[in-house]
Parts: sequence; structure tokens; C-alpha cells
Amino acid sequence: MLKKILQTICIVIDKFTMWLGKGASYLMPILAFIVAFEVVARYLFDAPTIWAYDLSLFLFGYIAALGGAYAQQRKSHINVDILYISVSPKVKNIFNIISFSLGIFFLIIVFKMGIIKFNEAIEYDYRRQSEWAPVMWHFWVMLSVASAVFAIQLFRDILEEGYHLFTGLPLIEKEIKDD
Repeated sequence: MLKKILQTICIVIDKFTMWLGKGASYLMPILAFIVAFEVVARYLFDAPTIWAYDLSLFLFGYIAALGGAYAQQRKSHINVDILYISVSPKVKNIFNIISFSLGIFFLIIVFKMGIIKFNEAIEYDYRRQSEWAPVMWHFWVMLSVASAVFAIQLFRDILEEGYHLFTGLPLIEKEIKDD
């Protein structure tokens, strides 16, 4: 019964993280188009835009931040393997639980900071210091959402690692497909 509940929690989190990560990846062609447009406008027509740099900066931030949880899900973040590869699976579980817990602690701080900065950005009408001067509140919303989703993905990974640590069995038998 407990295994089924934990599996359901993990699967729901995995699907949401995959959906968000893939959604963020669709911003990449938009980013490429904006950068290409700016290059053509600047160097072929000698007419640079005032918005392309800021917009590309925001889009890159969205892609990187919102893709963090998806990269965690895919085990794509770098690992310091010096000790990790030479220990037993149970010790690896302990290492992972500790590092994921520290990650959640950091992400909670980022989440809280994002909420505070969002409120400040609304109250004081924070804008990027550029000629275009776009508002900044959306960036802080994205940072808060991204840190929350990443923390939830780490919590999911702690459930999986803890289950394996205590039972010696995998919680989820197969890897999630990209479909």
C-alpha cells in the first residue's frame, strides 16, 4: 500500500516536471530567432533593437531555471564521482538524501527571496536598467516557480532514495519515457 502511494506521488511529480521541462525547451527556438533577428538588424541594416538583449536574457533565464528540475529528473546534473563510485548502493542513497536535502534547503531560500523580490518589484515598479526598461516582476515569479518545482523534484528523489535505502528494492521499476 505504501509503495503504491509513493509510486503515485513520484509519477505525478515526474509527469509535471517533464511537462514543465519540455515546455521550457520550446522557448529555445524563440530565443534563437530573437538573437538571429538582432544580429541581422544590427549588422545588415544598422538598426539594432532596444528589446532583443533584454528579451533574450529573460528567455535564457527561463530556460535555464525551468529546465533545472527536468535536468535533475534525467540525472543530467554533474556529480563528484571521486567517492560516489566507490561506495555501496546504500551509502549512495545516504549521499543522495543528504545532497538533495541541502538542495531543498537552498531552493526554499531562493523561493522566499523570489517572493520578496516579486513584491518589491510590484511595489516599486522595478525595471531592468536598459533603454527598453522592461518590468522585472515576471522574472521573480519564474524564479519562485522554478525553485519550487526543483525542490519538489528533489523531494520526489528523496522518497525514491529513502525507499531503496530501507527496503533494498527500487521504488520505480522503469525509467520515465520522454513520450
